[in-house]
Amino acid sequence: MTLACDDAALSAARYALAFDTANEVIALGIGVLDAQNQVVTCLYSETIEAHRASNTQLIPRVDQALAQCGISRDQIACVVCGRGPGSFTGVRIALATAKGVAHALGVALVGVSTLEAIAWGAWQAGTRGTGVVVADAMRKEVYPVRFTLTDGGVERQDADTVVKAAVASEQLAAGQALDFVAGDGLRKYGELFEQCAPALDQEFWTASGQGLLLTLQAAWAAGKADPFDAERHNPSFTLPVYTRLSDAEENERMVLPKRPAKNLTTGVQGESIVYKPLDARAIDSVLAVDAAAPGREALEAATTCKTNLVWLAYEDDAPVGYVMGSVAVGVLTIERVFTLEQQAYALVESELLARMASDARDLGAVEYVREGQDPQALEGLLNNRDVAGMELRLGGEMISASIAPEARPLILALESSCDETAAAIVNGKGEIIANVVASQIDFHSRFGGVVPEIASRKHIEAICGVCDAVFEQAAEALEIPQMTWVDLDSVAVTYAPGLVGALVVGVAFAKGAAWAADKPFIGVNHLEGHLYANKIGSPDLQPPLVASLVSGGNTMLVHVKDWGNYVTLGTTLDDAVGEAFDKVAKALGLGYPGGPAISAYAAKGNPKAIAFPRAMMHSGDLQFSLSGLKTAVITYIHQEEDAGRELNLPDIAASFQAAVVDVQVAKAKTALEMTGAKEFCLGGGVAANPALREAYRKMCGKMGVRLTLPPMSVCGDNGAMIGLVALDRYKQGKFFDFTCDALAHTNLDEPY
Repeated sequence: MTLACDDAALSAARYALAFDTANEVIALGIGVLDAQNQVVTCLYSETIEAHRASNTQLIPRVDQALAQCGISRDQIACVVCGRGPGSFTGVRIALATAKGVAHALGVALVGVSTLEAIAWGAWQAGTRGTGVVVADAMRKEVYPVRFTLTDGGVERQDADTVVKAAVASEQLAAGQALDFVAGDGLRKYGELFEQCAPALDQEFWTASGQGLLLTLQAAWAAGKADPFDAERHNPSFTLPVYTRLSDAEENERMVLPKRPAKNLTTGVQGESIVYKPLDARAIDSVLAVDAAAPGREALEAATTCKTNLVWLAYEDDAPVGYVMGSVAVGVLTIERVFTLEQQAYALVESELLARMASDARDLGAVEYVREGQDPQALEGLLNNRDVAGMELRLGGEMISASIAPEARPLILALESSCDETAAAIVNGKGEIIANVVASQIDFHSRFGGVVPEIASRKHIEAICGVCDAVFEQAAEALEIPQMTWVDLDSVAVTYAPGLVGALVVGVAFAKGAAWAADKPFIGVNHLEGHLYANKIGSPDLQPPLVASLVSGGNTMLVHVKDWGNYVTLGTTLDDAVGEAFDKVAKALGLGYPGGPAISAYAAKGNPKAIAFPRAMMHSGDLQFSLSGLKTAVITYIHQEEDAGRELNLPDIAASFQAAVVDVQVAKAKTALEMTGAKEFCLGGGVAANPALREAYRKMCGKMGVRLTLPPMSVCGDNGAMIGLVALDRYKQGKFFDFTCDALAHTNLDEPY
């Protein structure tokens, strides 16, 4: 729907661009902003059936809508985005795209409720009375919120929550009389809710562009939003509405293990203080250190009730502090804060509160209260460090130069394929002028591996802060006051392979930013990035060569005939090398990530102590299998425990690592002999393993093959390696369009 406006007025106007993909549709709107009267006039509104294709359609549809209205990108004053609740992936697609667009344009990003936008759409069509919007939450659940629609507007009656559909319908039917029901939850549960009220027409079951703009206008009039205030509505601060924790976090609080944990805190290696939510095993230790603790019954309730939160701080597996709270009706109530009275723990309280506040935000809290205090915004408790509390690492081969023509092109590359949010800027000479990685290890360590849903959530929180950091670093290196998206020549991103939910965030953000900045867009294969990581330490590296790619998700040998021309010689049939390291480390109680822990213990052990199998050593091909080895190690551990013998961790680690290395080296030697290549290189997170690196040095030395190893700092996922691939693609003119999407799997051998 497009509304007519005076052409002269339009040319001088500023606009709000609004969209939402929380459901199975793309809701798209463009509104004229009247700053004097705080009015948003809908110029364009459209609802497009997307059917899980939002990420491929959103930017092209936005581009078409602006063109149809005769509006340029620089006339956009703010971006309005539906925050949910709804499909987690759908919400993140819209929000990541909105963050990219707003960040690149330097304008405000105003997040609004998807459910309120649905209610406002119904209001605009003349609906009045009290009704409920029930959005589908999967797992036989819905997000139900009641609204009252009067001639004066829309008033929300409930906070966001998630409830079983059957329970929600019973509660609503037993409550106040309702005049209508709407929302896409009716597609699955229409019969359940027909007892509550008549259903509105299906056009009012999802958000509309006009509904989003009306929601913005209402927030503007109420002083809750200002579409012209980019500082107040920084894209970094706008996050999805989830109303629940990830499954892994919920289960963590409720599961009682059958056997005691070998390492209760399972924290990040080398940390003196480790933070972890309360589980049932730790209740006695809390009661022991705090005489004023609320009692066993209250603590046990916190391990079974999703809205009760308790976070503990440990030092040497002993609790040194904890916080306790609960979430209800959008408010976090802080019920107990305790830390030992040592100066060393001065920062423990604030860190505990920040972690509890982060969980409370996922449960729908927007405020917090403590006894004797007025309610305050939750952001004040979060200690937001722009990268969602993640460790920020800076690095790269820094240069100092102006943005001279010979330095072009300047390419920003993003990487979000797994559990690290990374960005880098490379120049036309292949020099890395900025390189930033935000690590999520702390958030996954307590689960013994990467949790995909948590990874996706952390990427959406961190991506703007990582880009801010990389621009600051680049400006310093280039000796210029400031660097922005305008200074770039292209935007690149990892599009495959990896965790698809994590990839979606990076791809959607990068597409939004590239479109807004009007820059060419480049998609990069993550595996190819690991090949190019070798060029960071050895820029003269040239094919043909054989490469071993070993990481948490991949184990493969590749014949690199030329850059961009690859033949996969062999892959793993089951577990990847990094995955096997993590699983064995978890079985030994060594924490996550497993690679560094296994390597550290192995350095002190006897690699010949235990005869673990060398799977497929003599298979006659270049395939790998790690599952049998992993099972053999775990079986050995259980046998030793059942026999009452103490585990010799160094010997187990050394023997396991030797079994892995022996097979990797033997297969690599065969690959070099088959291809006749005189160059060999390594890539992936496991490329940092000292024993593997040393074994390859010996092998290549004996074979007269040149060995190239990536610098330790870029063995893991990073943006620099993605940027180097993108530089070649830029020079070749191989760009992606905005219909591309993230892919969990892709073939490295296929032509680019």
